[in-house]
Amino acid sequence: MVRKIGKGLSELLATIEDERVVEAAPVDVVENSSTAVYEIEISKVFPNPDQPRKFFGESEQNELAASIKVHGILQPLILVKSGDKYMIVAGERRYRAAKKLGLEKVPAIVKQFGPGMIREISLIENLQREDLNAIEEAEALRELMSFNGYTQEQLAERIGKARSSVTNSLRLLSLEEEVKSLVRQDRLSAGHARTLIPVTDKETQIDFAYESADGSMSVRDLEKKVRYHLHPELKPKRLSDSDRTRLSLEMRNLVDDMKRVFRTKVKLIGNSTKGRITIDYFSQDDLDRVFDLIEKLKD
Repeated sequence: MVRKIGKGLSELLATIEDERVVEAAPVDVVENSSTAVYEIEISKVFPNPDQPRKFFGESEQNELAASIKVHGILQPLILVKSGDKYMIVAGERRYRAAKKLGLEKVPAIVKQFGPGMIREISLIENLQREDLNAIEEAEALRELMSFNGYTQEQLAERIGKARSSVTNSLRLLSLEEEVKSLVRQDRLSAGHARTLIPVTDKETQIDFAYESADGSMSVRDLEKKVRYHLHPELKPKRLSDSDRTRLSLEMRNLVDDMKRVFRTKVKLIGNSTKGRITIDYFSQDDLDRVFDLIEKLKD
């Protein structure tokens, strides 16, 4: 069984002493490390009540359980001794899937963590594996900054992300709680959520979020909606029926005039505000004639 836990996390764990597990013998070691992997009885394992991930999607849990059923648990859980049991520091999704499958034991690394390191390892493990939704990730980043006094730049270096990525993630925390709840439930994407940040009116932001939830509006369409809300003067004005008829007639007359002047086929695609005019030519003489007319107009 190949056991990989991520380079950054593996390096961090290598600096922390192993906890001696009396009731089990090591069954493996982590690649490029002397850290022992044990098979721990699942009945002795329990989740961390301060786990940063609060929402576990049913479909992704089912997919993980199906994978574990075929391939086994490829990444050992990271545990800390708590009395005669073990608390999960990282790997709760694998633990839940293993329980669902009725497994009796799980592969695990057992370390001597202090309370602060437990929280940091749990947060970094989730961040590295992208197991968190966008809001949970932002909350985890904020907590890491607060707990350790990191600047955004230091935090970005610590977790291996660009500083701009950290900044954009933290901005999501300014959203209204109802909007953040939609992101937590995977009903609203991070792209949609970021688009709503400039909308400072609470009710409008929430309304826009529900209108675009569950894939009912693309990010591009939402961006347009937000832009017109913030800058109403940019929104195209709706034409009355009489104006539309008049402009349509004027545009038809324009095309007819161009056909007579250029003496070739002219097509117009679009409306009164934007579109495309195409002038066809079918011979060198046609092209020369159009060219000469344009040269005369320039003069």
